[in-house]
Amino acid sequence: MSTFPTPTIDVVIPVYNAPEFSKRCIDSVVTHLGLSIRTVYVQDDASEPETRAMLDVLSHPQVKVFHAPDNQGYGRSVNDAAARSDADWILVLNSDIEVLGNFLPLLCAAITVDQKLAVISPAEGDIPSAKADHYLRQPGGYIATYRFRGYAFLIRRAVFQAMGGFDVQFGRGYYEDTDLGRRLMKQGWRMGVHPDAVVRHEIGVSFGRGKAYQELVQRNRALYFSRYPLARQNILVVSGAYTLADLPLTLVDSLEQVMWQGGRLHWLTPARLPVLSCLQMRNSKINLSVVVKLMLRGWSREDKRITAVWLLPAVPVWTRTLLKLFVLLRRLEVREWNAASL
Repeated sequence: MSTFPTPTIDVVIPVYNAPEFSKRCIDSVVTHLGLSIRTVYVQDDASEPETRAMLDVLSHPQVKVFHAPDNQGYGRSVNDAAARSDADWILVLNSDIEVLGNFLPLLCAAITVDQKLAVISPAEGDIPSAKADHYLRQPGGYIATYRFRGYAFLIRRAVFQAMGGFDVQFGRGYYEDTDLGRRLMKQGWRMGVHPDAVVRHEIGVSFGRGKAYQELVQRNRALYFSRYPLARQNILVVSGAYTLADLPLTLVDSLEQVMWQGGRLHWLTPARLPVLSCLQMRNSKINLSVVVKLMLRGWSREDKRITAVWLLPAVPVWTRTLLKLFVLLRRLEVREWNAASL
């Protein structure tokens, strides 16, 4: 009986200021993941003296700290640290992540079972089992996602290197992870989130939420959508009592294609759907407040606005009338199916 060597795992943690959170992250990695990993590469992105001093007195033998002379941003910091590793897989963590337990066996099992799974993330915060149970579980227990978020992820290092890592055109950060996800999808790779693997995420610790943050996000959002205009799709699907299993394969493929391109689906049904295919598919029960909320969605963010309405059979008359008025006012595309086509 042949055996295969256990893949090696290194950890990459880019750090920029926030010394308390950064130390908490590093300590939690060593405490909970120490037996499953090899080396922790900490990339200090020209932090202020307090953070640098904290990093220089860390006593963990697994931790190697590198100080960049200039602030390079999240993407280049991760790229530089990953280039120092020769592990099979690398675990990349934001410095505002706290590891709560050893979630690596769950991620490793999924990425081993699915050879086309390039990257898998733990969930940020506890996902109630009732919510997780609404999503189709893939081999290895993960939920598929078409929109990659880089707060914490295990990735095949060879794949990351072959893709050129994060695109440094995104500068200090934001949307470089989503961009990498688009490129992975185009190369035929899959991405996932494991709801049973959990980390704590303190969002916005390094950059805050001030004017500089807003300007950076707006710039990078515009860059991202200039590359992937179809990722702006937000399709509102409204139907009677249908589920994914009731739909013809051609329609299911159309739904999946929207999400594969980076878009989202908002499906309204008389009762909650038992199973959703991926994290970009949302479902709510049909009622007036939900319909109005979705119709008014995104007045301040164009990429969040509904871009088309798909009407399946057995939609209530009041809902169909209201949606057709909305389509007329917003000049949106509307597609309709009749019962015979289903």
